[in-house]
Amino acid sequence: MAGVGVTEGTVAFRDWETWFRISGEVDSRPPLVCLHGGPGSTHHYFRRLESLAETGRAVIVYDQVGCGSSTRPPVEQLGLDVFLDELVNLREQLGLERVHVLGTSWGGMLAIEFGLLQPRGLLSLVLSSTLACADSWADEARRLRDEMPEHHRRVLVAGEPLEDSGPSLEEAELAFERRHVCRLGATVEIRRMRKERSKEVYRAIWGPNEWTPTGTLAGWDVRDRLHELDAPTLITAGRYDLCTPAILRELEEGLPHARTVVFDASSHTPYLEESDAYVRELGRFLDQVEATGR
Repeated sequence: MAGVGVTEGTVAFRDWETWFRISGEVDSRPPLVCLHGGPGSTHHYFRRLESLAETGRAVIVYDQVGCGSSTRPPVEQLGLDVFLDELVNLREQLGLERVHVLGTSWGGMLAIEFGLLQPRGLLSLVLSSTLACADSWADEARRLRDEMPEHHRRVLVAGEPLEDSGPSLEEAELAFERRHVCRLGATVEIRRMRKERSKEVYRAIWGPNEWTPTGTLAGWDVRDRLHELDAPTLITAGRYDLCTPAILRELEEGLPHARTVVFDASSHTPYLEESDAYVRELGRFLDQVEATGR
């Protein structure tokens, strides 16, 4: 990004450090703060969103504690309240008065929880491939798992390889991810994310896989509170997403005034799979919100 300044650093949070990167100048236009998924993934797959900084809007990414370049405390010290406090702290430490917040997957859950705090200066929410109910998500993930080719489905259900000549669990999981997480395969951004993510955080907070939420988020359900969100909201997903039409419907029913965009060639990461189209839609939405004077 020629001519765009980039600042990296850390802010103190409890006894830990949260790593962040700012592309652009936060004083020019209200910045976009991006919340990654997982839990336990990293900021890396947001790389292409940082091109928004070329329009004069700063883009802020960070690694949630437990993964990436942030402190990795014992997983039993982590939970939804910790990640929410971390986001609030990051905003305060960086002096961000008016912000847009984008969250993907688990990051969308965190964005919803942040919005429910009714924070002053929250201009909009972008809920990317996310959910309102953990049980519904698990049900849909289980359905998608069962639609996989039989040799992969059997291994995914068992959680282990079943025969010497069959696929390994890793091979079955990669096949599922290639269909429903990123249809481009292992991009540079995905490879870096996999290298720096924390599977331990994912297991402790969510569970062993998408269809088995046994972690601390088990039972999470905000469907009856979505109406409390008063910030303008954009909902995005891919045609082949883990965020299926049934999951989207729950979000749309709770947020009837939200705008929904589905990217036809994408799965769970449309900001990678159709990055140009995604950035255009995102930039248009943020501009429209600001044009209304929010």
